[in-house]
Amino acid sequence: MMHWFVLSLFLYFPEDKSEYVPAAITCLIFLIGAVVTMRLIMRVSKKEAEKATQLELELKQKMDDAGKNS
Repeated sequence: MMHWFVLSLFLYFPEDKSEYVPAAITCLIFLIGAVVTMRLIMRVSKKEAEKATQLELELKQKMDDAGKNS
């Protein structure tokens, strides 16, 4: 009996299913926001990786040039 009472405090299934609409809209908004944020992070990460690769190549060329001149 006590177990059922405790679970009933956390579970709520409304008779009027229109109460699910705001929750679904909120969930959809946050889902879209999460996808947009993930795509933005991926785009910025890709640009930073390209910059790092370019910097690595420049440093490698400088090291090769310094080695040839020595």
